[in-house]
Amino acid sequence: MERTFASSGSRDLPTISVSYSSSSSLGPSMPTRPVKIIPLQHPNTTTSSSLNPLPGALFSRWTAKVKRITLVQWIDTFLPCCRWIRTYKWREYFQPDLMAGLTVGVMLVPQAMSYAKLAGLHPIYGLYTGFIPIFVYAIFGSSRQLAIGPVALVSLLVSNVLGGIVNSSDELYTELAILLAFMVGILECIMALLRLGWLIRFISHSVISGFTSASAIVIALSQAKYFLGYDIVRSSKIVPLIKSIISGAHKFSWPPFVMGSCILAILLVMKHLGKSRKQFRFLRAAGPLTAVVLGTLFVKMFHPSSISLVGEIPQGLPSFSFPKKFEYAKSLIPTAMLITGVAILESVGIAKALAAKNGYELDSSQELFGLGLANIMGSLFSAYPSTGSFSRSAVNNESGAKTGLSGVVAGIIMCCSLLFLTPLFEYIPQCALAAIVISAVMGLVDYDEAIFLWHVDKKDFVLWIITSATTLFLGIEIGVLVGVGASLAFVIHESANPHIAVLGRLPGTTVYRNIEQYPEAYTYNGIVIVRIDAPIYFANISFIKDRLREYEVDADKSSRRGPEVEKIYFVILEMSPITYIDSSAVQALKDLHQEYKSRDIQICISNPNRDVLLTLTKAGIVELLGKERYFVRVHDAVQVCLQHVQSSTQSPKKPDPSAEEKPRIFKRLSKQREEDLSIAELESATSTKIPGRIIPAESCGDFAACVESGVVDAKVKSLHVVPHRKNDNPSPSEEL
Repeated sequence: MERTFASSGSRDLPTISVSYSSSSSLGPSMPTRPVKIIPLQHPNTTTSSSLNPLPGALFSRWTAKVKRITLVQWIDTFLPCCRWIRTYKWREYFQPDLMAGLTVGVMLVPQAMSYAKLAGLHPIYGLYTGFIPIFVYAIFGSSRQLAIGPVALVSLLVSNVLGGIVNSSDELYTELAILLAFMVGILECIMALLRLGWLIRFISHSVISGFTSASAIVIALSQAKYFLGYDIVRSSKIVPLIKSIISGAHKFSWPPFVMGSCILAILLVMKHLGKSRKQFRFLRAAGPLTAVVLGTLFVKMFHPSSISLVGEIPQGLPSFSFPKKFEYAKSLIPTAMLITGVAILESVGIAKALAAKNGYELDSSQELFGLGLANIMGSLFSAYPSTGSFSRSAVNNESGAKTGLSGVVAGIIMCCSLLFLTPLFEYIPQCALAAIVISAVMGLVDYDEAIFLWHVDKKDFVLWIITSATTLFLGIEIGVLVGVGASLAFVIHESANPHIAVLGRLPGTTVYRNIEQYPEAYTYNGIVIVRIDAPIYFANISFIKDRLREYEVDADKSSRRGPEVEKIYFVILEMSPITYIDSSAVQALKDLHQEYKSRDIQICISNPNRDVLLTLTKAGIVELLGKERYFVRVHDAVQVCLQHVQSSTQSPKKPDPSAEEKPRIFKRLSKQREEDLSIAELESATSTKIPGRIIPAESCGDFAACVESGVVDAKVKSLHVVPHRKNDNPSPSEEL
């Protein structure tokens, strides 16, 4: 008798009659029993052009997009400053911008000279680097709070690479530093035009944290010579620095050490008060200027001979000159790429954070283009590589900066310093500048991040340790390469060994979830449901095949239901998380199909996305498996597969004459398992009882026979009889 199981929650769905003949690949013939499933829409291969448009279509689409851009939008694209100039509110914005610009400018002047010394350059080049790039970025940069100029990490990179080529006292050293700024600007502009900023996403946060922490330690040790009063070796490795400090201990001088330590203590106290208390936040920005003023006053008053001074600084603005020494450009390419990466990580990262905090959008490519132009134009006016500063950008935002006008004000302060104040800078103690650098980099030692990673993710903690250790002991370039290499290795490992879950059905629902996450979920004998949580491609297909073989052999049978069978008949692949499948994976699926076919196992596929299904169609996998093997839901696939598994376990039996005498209720009970639900209940994930009547169990015929066969438990005292209504279908013979 043909049975149709309709769902009250799915009345609009078609009832698909699933029947199999002896020639069907699903197995031997069995009675037709329709089940309610959602038909999967198979794409036509002719629709591939819509999914993978031809170059001509792409060009047409791009042309149409360009035509829709208005003149104002074009101006905003090339001159982002027009966005805030057009909507500038003078009464609300001018005073905060003015105060923020003054604060950052006062902070930048001593920091610029300090970072130039760290880079091995004369302090005047730090002032040049904090002058022209600020104005250029204010025009072409998209962030309204980012403060650019010389920074400690980039200065250390410049010193490290150029120190291995030429002595810092040589004029060639300065020329190469300026050439490096030009090359960094070109690379940043190229990356912006090609929109390649996404490449930096492959460098994990743990690698960045480990690299900056180790670099901060190296920077602090490199400034120790100004505290100790004697020269130490120039190196980016911690061991040579420590050896040099120890070997020159007999040259130790007390005056610079005492002065530097006092100034450093004042800076740290002012920074702490500025961060912890709102009423004193101006102290954070005033710290560097305070250090310079105190050091200069002390030298002016006592004239200590053992404390080295900055010396004469040229007065006036930088002159225009094109970078020279291009014959060294090839050897500077690796360092230029490294500085570009650091600039993107440092600048774009904080710029995006500040943009989100202040409620406007930031274009990463436009940001890179603005930084690139700032470096190119800066190199034409004797600047070395510059980028966004964490500390100055934070101070700029905290001071209330609303637009790029604050950067223009900071640039004007730097211009005034170059024109009028350079004679005063001659008496600045070098230990004061060193204290400013050490104070700035101490916050970069992120040991809290290491503790956090240890508790949250041991793999990221290992990355942090590897990057920081290699940076400390093998140098900055090797540290970055090893850290990025280790980060990519972890990415490749995770991609090549994706997470694969065996799914089970949650009781009382048609929802299938990972049985490890939901222990109460149960599976079915003869069926393995597998979800692959990653794209399938050449690197991970072997791993996936091995795991599928393991599930076939080592499947957990403790929570299984359904017909009592010992082998696997179906492997259902839940493909909704799979976003991409390549030709290697397609070939592997064909091989797996042949392998399973030899063991009488069939593959069914559930919920593939359009692109994946189109690839499978083009490759012939759909025809190879059969369109009836593709389902919208896992539950649909399970219904069909359970039907076949049940039929494979039923052997032909002779009719039992006494069976006609058995009451109808026991015929129904003998075809139901414990916790059997109707299709309507499963689809709606409910268990609503249908009204009926209760009869004593022992009054029914053949009760003892049913108890003996295991259909009814001997402890059952009564049975709930459900009346058969007109057009009402009996429940299925299996829990579907």
